[in-house]
Amino acid sequence: MARIIYTKVDEAPQLAAASLLPIVERFAAEAGLEVETRDISLAGRILATFPERLTEEQRQSDDLAWLGDLVKTPEANVIKLPNISASVPQLKAAIQELQGQGYDLPDYPSDPQTPEEAKIAGRYDAIKGSAVNPVLREGNSDRRAPAAVKAFAQANPHRMGKWTADSKTRVATMGEDDFRSNEQSVTLAQAAILRIEHVAGETVTVLKDGLKMPEGTIVDATFMSVTALQAFYDKTIAEVAEEGTLFSLHMKATMMKVSDPIIFGHAVRAYLKPVFDAHGDTFREHGIDPNGGLGSLKTQVAELPNGDEINAQIDAALAKRPPLYMVNSDKGITNLHVPSDVIIDASMPAVIRAGGKGWGPDGEEADTTCVIPDSSYAGVYAESIDYFKDTGALDPATAGTVQNVGLMAQKAEEYGSHPTTFEIPDAGTVRVMDGETELMSHTVEAGDIWRMASTKKAPIENWVELAIERQAAEECRAIFWLDETRAHDRELLAYVRPMLDAKGVAGKFEIMAPIPATRASFEEIREGRTCISITGNVLRDYLTDLFPILEVGTSAKMLSVVKLMQGGGLFETGAGGSAPKHVQQLMEENHLRWDSLGEFCALGESLRFAGGDRARIMGRAVDDATEKLLANGKSPGRKVGDDDNRASHFHFALYWAQALAAQTKDADLAATFEPIAEELSAKADTILAELKAGAGQPVDLGGYYHGDAEKIAAVMRPSPTLNAIIG
Repeated sequence: MARIIYTKVDEAPQLAAASLLPIVERFAAEAGLEVETRDISLAGRILATFPERLTEEQRQSDDLAWLGDLVKTPEANVIKLPNISASVPQLKAAIQELQGQGYDLPDYPSDPQTPEEAKIAGRYDAIKGSAVNPVLREGNSDRRAPAAVKAFAQANPHRMGKWTADSKTRVATMGEDDFRSNEQSVTLAQAAILRIEHVAGETVTVLKDGLKMPEGTIVDATFMSVTALQAFYDKTIAEVAEEGTLFSLHMKATMMKVSDPIIFGHAVRAYLKPVFDAHGDTFREHGIDPNGGLGSLKTQVAELPNGDEINAQIDAALAKRPPLYMVNSDKGITNLHVPSDVIIDASMPAVIRAGGKGWGPDGEEADTTCVIPDSSYAGVYAESIDYFKDTGALDPATAGTVQNVGLMAQKAEEYGSHPTTFEIPDAGTVRVMDGETELMSHTVEAGDIWRMASTKKAPIENWVELAIERQAAEECRAIFWLDETRAHDRELLAYVRPMLDAKGVAGKFEIMAPIPATRASFEEIREGRTCISITGNVLRDYLTDLFPILEVGTSAKMLSVVKLMQGGGLFETGAGGSAPKHVQQLMEENHLRWDSLGEFCALGESLRFAGGDRARIMGRAVDDATEKLLANGKSPGRKVGDDDNRASHFHFALYWAQALAAQTKDADLAATFEPIAEELSAKADTILAELKAGAGQPVDLGGYYHGDAEKIAAVMRPSPTLNAIIG
């Protein structure tokens, strides 16, 4: 029997799956398809990492490794939901929860002091950040708004904030001595085994060895100066105070799990400079690390003998600083509380959509200085802000759409750099060696952040071919977002230009640096046209949030197809950045506002990919059901009393069954679903009443990161009538 793999993940998407998956399993079985789940959740990955410490009943298979092998085969058909890209605070919270459930897991050693602690830290570190996506993404990305979603957004435009020419909102970035300005890049003429060394005087320390790189790989190396970073923060804080805006730091401390928490920690230090000047030695002595954020810092400080006094000094220091952009004004959660709370690809579009406004500690909106230390792609957001100051907000009712073809296969570019990112311990030189040949080197100081990344030849060529395919399908403007002045991009262009020439399509593509490409793309969609952005990995991530959030209100409704290089298919279901707030609301009010539209879009593509007449019929019926759900306004509402995720799933099942019953290509399939559709329709009022029966009351899920399956099923499948019909 052919199969679809449906991933078990975290937070709101996983809770929604407890409601949706039984429907998918029941329907897909009629097409001869088995739907199998594999656990790539944070808790599941933690348990799979320490089997020797668990009982036989507690042990969990390494499903991520299993899926990593599967996606390298033509048989792969995976629906991948958004999972947590864990920051250290999230990792520690998940460990603590699992320990409380009886799992004999070691604590995470923030500062390993013994070889055993270092080994444990290394195993946990392999789970942090984007541990999942690089393993599964054995293909490049094709992301676009489905036609039904785009049409609905134009007919029902979401609210946009008003932009004014005198807005004080801006982007602050380093522009020098950062990753962008210090980048070096080479293309390997032959296969190599690279070594990274740190040289201090006569002492040579190998930071990483045995890095196998095939012929044609582009290898990049760069660093950020900690001295320049600290000076940038001090200067920017002073400017923000003078301008009267909010200070908002926008990072990716989840994906960039080594570099960005360090950069985040320096921001906390800078904001609390008087406190660190007075108590820095005490903090170091007790292992108190600002990289975990202001919330973690204050909790650790409270345990010191004079903790109350120091925390009072922290509060006093914050009061003298400019107001911070808030995650939750009501609860006093600031931008600097938790590094994973403000993720740049979601947070910057939110500010731009709101007319440049962010929430301040007084609960009011205000202009904000968006602090993005590294200048690699800060200019994209700066240009977006300048464009809307010039032109006013985008109108979703008339806007066209920006699609994306993204280079991400086989850990391409920065997201594959975690094992080769280092906080430098001493001044000296870091060099990349091929045997005795030095490929690149940087002079560094203690505390600098140095990293190396690589991009293999085969993914680059596949990326260009996918871009050619998409442009031919759309026959629209297509732009490679590549900067001639950037070292890495120059190496990429040495692949791109000859391939376009060889295919005879060079005239159908433009090559622009990201800043002019940003304005060109906005100008294109303001006229209602389609445009394709062809980008590297990080820009893929950023743009597939930026444009969808402005165009259709959210990136969770995007169609994301990964054409795996060995012939399989990976169908991603959108972003999960707002998932934590959704879970909180469910636990407090038994209302889940997570919208599974991304799952519906991925399901339709997955069914068509599975092949066979029935699977293709079912895929088309999914599209019909999705269009009807949107047209009838059956997406989840935000507040208790509205239809929520579970009611949306009921309507999806109803419309899917009706579409299958009405199709004429398979009479037996129609006959199977006709009574299901009739029963769902006849009992709709009863089902919806049962789904809403517990609305407004708190619920027990048995855990946040590792919930109890029976408790979750009881919460997410509360309608006996619906359950009996679906089975």
